[in-house]
Amino acid sequence: MTAKKSYFKKILIGLFVVILICIGGFYIYASDYYHAKDYEVSNIKVEQQDNYTVYGDTNSKTGLIFYPGGKVEAKAYEPILASLAEKGICVVLVEMPFNLAVLDSGAADGVINGFTNIQNWYIGGHSLGGAMAASYAANNQDELNGVVLLAAYPTKELDIPVLSIYGSEDGVLNREKYSDSIKNAKNLSEIVIDGGNHAQFGNYGDQSGDNSAKISSEKQWNETSQEILNFMK
Repeated sequence: MTAKKSYFKKILIGLFVVILICIGGFYIYASDYYHAKDYEVSNIKVEQQDNYTVYGDTNSKTGLIFYPGGKVEAKAYEPILASLAEKGICVVLVEMPFNLAVLDSGAADGVINGFTNIQNWYIGGHSLGGAMAASYAANNQDELNGVVLLAAYPTKELDIPVLSIYGSEDGVLNREKYSDSIKNAKNLSEIVIDGGNHAQFGNYGDQSGDNSAKISSEKQWNETSQEILNFMK
């Protein structure tokens, strides 16, 4: 083997090792996520379809597509989403690859195409899921009636109505970036839940970097679902 071939072989082996390390690192990172706590859903129909869960009546005229927060199990958002379904909203909870909405931000396309009965579509999400939902909305504003952001902000301009909700005790949301980026929402309704924090939009326990909430999870869920209903009406 010539010195040149030996040199390129060493480079290829080195690249292969780096790729393996990156894959392993990502797998370890993605495997460490927040798990949903037990929650009993009653009074509504719940149906599993491919990579999403449907709550409520698929014949409803109004639907909400929901993207979960980064590294949070999708089912953790059942308390708020089931409450909306009880009020007549068909909610489609998207289960993201590795619990990261950034890996499939266009997932709403399949939902909209699959539920042709629904005439009024909204999209929303929590934290990273909210940011990805807003990104999708920016590119598909003609298909949507509005955007619901829970502790999240848009990075692109939105002309359709936007509801932004966050807790006063949120320790995860970057307030400086929020203040700058929320200006992208040209038709904004903003709600601050007094005593609420970041993690209590879901049902997965405490989150690293968050502050302790001053209200119960149930109170934050109830206030959030009511504000979303008011927005949709």
